[in-house]
Amino acid sequence: MEEKGKILIIDDNEDVLFALNMLLEPYMQKIKVTTQPARIEHFMRTFQPDVVLLDMNFRRDAVSGQEGFECLEQILNIDPQAVVIFMTAYSDTEKAVRAIKAGATDFVSKPWETEKLLATLSSAIKLSHSRKEVGRLQAQMNALKGEPDLPELIGESPAMQKVKETITRLSETDANILISGENGTGKDLVARLLKYYSPRRDDAFITIDLGSIPEQLFESELFGYEKGAFTDARKSKPGRMETASGGTLFLDEIGNLSLPMQAKLLTAIEKRYITRLGAVEPIPIDVRLICATNANLHQLVAEGNFRQDLLYRINTIELIIPPLRERGEDILLLAEHFLKHYNRKYKKEIKGFSRDASAKLMKYKWPGNVRELQHVLERAVILNESSLLRPNDFPLYPAAHERKQPEDNDLNLEQVERKTIERALRQSNGNMTYAAELLGITRFSLYRKIEKLGL
Repeated sequence: MEEKGKILIIDDNEDVLFALNMLLEPYMQKIKVTTQPARIEHFMRTFQPDVVLLDMNFRRDAVSGQEGFECLEQILNIDPQAVVIFMTAYSDTEKAVRAIKAGATDFVSKPWETEKLLATLSSAIKLSHSRKEVGRLQAQMNALKGEPDLPELIGESPAMQKVKETITRLSETDANILISGENGTGKDLVARLLKYYSPRRDDAFITIDLGSIPEQLFESELFGYEKGAFTDARKSKPGRMETASGGTLFLDEIGNLSLPMQAKLLTAIEKRYITRLGAVEPIPIDVRLICATNANLHQLVAEGNFRQDLLYRINTIELIIPPLRERGEDILLLAEHFLKHYNRKYKKEIKGFSRDASAKLMKYKWPGNVRELQHVLERAVILNESSLLRPNDFPLYPAAHERKQPEDNDLNLEQVERKTIERALRQSNGNMTYAAELLGITRFSLYRKIEKLGL
């Protein structure tokens, strides 16, 4: 037998089970045997066999095979893809046909011919592995292609018209693109639009938030690993670059990547292959890169914190997303869009904004950009009980540079950091994502600072 697998043998005769166990041990990965059909569910859920070798006749009914068909039905209810081979001393053509129609894969007679039995089991294991692989690939493709409808880029301001025109010009190209912009400006939405209008629109779109992946997990997430590569590696797993091969890889918050990890990413991009952790053989990859950052990468290069050669690789084209405060009437367009969305979600019938409410939204500088506006509108819709949104429905918090701060003579850096984080948490009502945006850091970095300061 070329492939080894796990087999569950169910037979009322202990001598048969002993003989099959001895015969098949050299050819199987693992073997489980039982004389009790009542144990089928336990073994199917805990052992998860590749093949079930099932006796057709138990003591209750020696010749009809009815008990075997009942067991088959139970097995297929637990796992519709199960590979089941019937085994009986009372074989005939009618039973064989009925067994196949009921969902069995094959049919062997007792006493068995060793070579024929081994050949049947070998084919069954291959079929089982193929079914599992097809299921895995189908699930993967559903996950990769099951994206939401084409995202809508809302905005009529000159700044947003320029962004839309650039996206249109970039359609049908395969160039690597760097999206720059403040937190909350919609860089991820622009990345999905770029993918949709590219030659790879029907292929995978894999996202990695580099700001939320601990450095020690970066390699295993990006490149994958083989079984046994480290303590918890119980099975092999492809990395994000391998999964994205043929499609698009979106690296969000790439400015957070450490210099050693930048070097490894650059090597993969330049050589166009990766090697899983614990593996020797390289795996070729073909990915189109879209990266996003809220940092000034050119400044980071000047400071020695970002590799210039990596910057050259990822920004064949740089697309800058304007902050919301520079988009004028787009603020009200977006507010209307979010109002309609949350009216539907929360089953409200709020008709619009009062004139003063619109003026307040336009005057505010929106340090958290579109994401902050969305958060503010959701809160207003949830709490409002009237048919119109008014200024008091929007408790807005000016950015730190807009407020006149009392003079603070405390120059202790840790105390200053503690006070700043506490203020951000108060302003965000404990919303960690919003607080991180106000502070201009990632949520992962905020968690680390909170833990460090004991907040």
